[in-house]
Amino acid sequence: MRAERVFAYGAAAGLLGDLLLGDPRRGHPVAVFGRAADAVERTLWRDHRGWGALHTAVCAGGAVALGGVAARSVRRSPAASVALTAAATWSVVGGTSLAREAGAIGRALEAGDVEAARARLPHLCGRDPQALDADGIARAVVESVAENTSDAVVGALVWGAVGGVPGLLGFRAVNTLDAMVGHKSPRLRRFGWASARLDDVAGWPGARLTAALAVLTGPDRRGAVRAWRADAVKHPSPNAGPVEASFAGALGLRLGGTLSYGGRVEHRPVLNPQGRAVGTEDIARAVRLSRRVSWLALGVCAGARLIRKGRDR
Repeated sequence: MRAERVFAYGAAAGLLGDLLLGDPRRGHPVAVFGRAADAVERTLWRDHRGWGALHTAVCAGGAVALGGVAARSVRRSPAASVALTAAATWSVVGGTSLAREAGAIGRALEAGDVEAARARLPHLCGRDPQALDADGIARAVVESVAENTSDAVVGALVWGAVGGVPGLLGFRAVNTLDAMVGHKSPRLRRFGWASARLDDVAGWPGARLTAALAVLTGPDRRGAVRAWRADAVKHPSPNAGPVEASFAGALGLRLGGTLSYGGRVEHRPVLNPQGRAVGTEDIARAVRLSRRVSWLALGVCAGARLIRKGRDR
């Protein structure tokens, strides 16, 4: 079986496994990687970009190497190769957990239990929940669903199509490192610089594909295109900007504005300012759009790899 078919069958099985099973309750491979990366950080930490780059190279490079060794060990067995690709895909994508967390917060808001929604929000994003009312929580959830559709699903599929199992594991490693050390706290501003920049590079193609598929599958295509073109560049993140702007336009919502992370207040530009304010009911709409984008991304990535191999022959 050719490598492009191994990826197509394995990625489809892995994404279906995520849909049916979600993340494992214990021993999640990403959590195991996180503990290993934390141990490496404790050994290597210096307030210096060079040491941070070494930390990124050791952790991300180790994940890619592990994927390469695993893929090489089963390359003679098509069934084992598909199974490995499926297991790797299932371990790195998080669409079902994303939908579940968003849905749990949405149900709490619908029941009028804002305190329960605040308690649940840190499972989804790093916003300060106590600073948010019900509408602010709903906006945070929709923005997180949009951004994590790219980070937790589409980006992994893109790099899986490019590099197979090493690509899948490498992308998730880079994304996890950015979440761990890529933020601008005083301790990590220099040390986490390399992880943050590498995540920007790795996330670039997945973010654009996510935005394009939100245009194709969203209820307001023109609105999605308009918001993407007009507002994406205003966002401080080069990858979150296109994704959040396209989701905002597709759903007819107004995203962005003032938010708080770790006690630090940020005043971000408004995305799709002509849209309406986010309501609780929009959480379910964002989740449905995220699912459509995720499954279509699988088709695009698998199809692109099949077409590329066909032209190479």
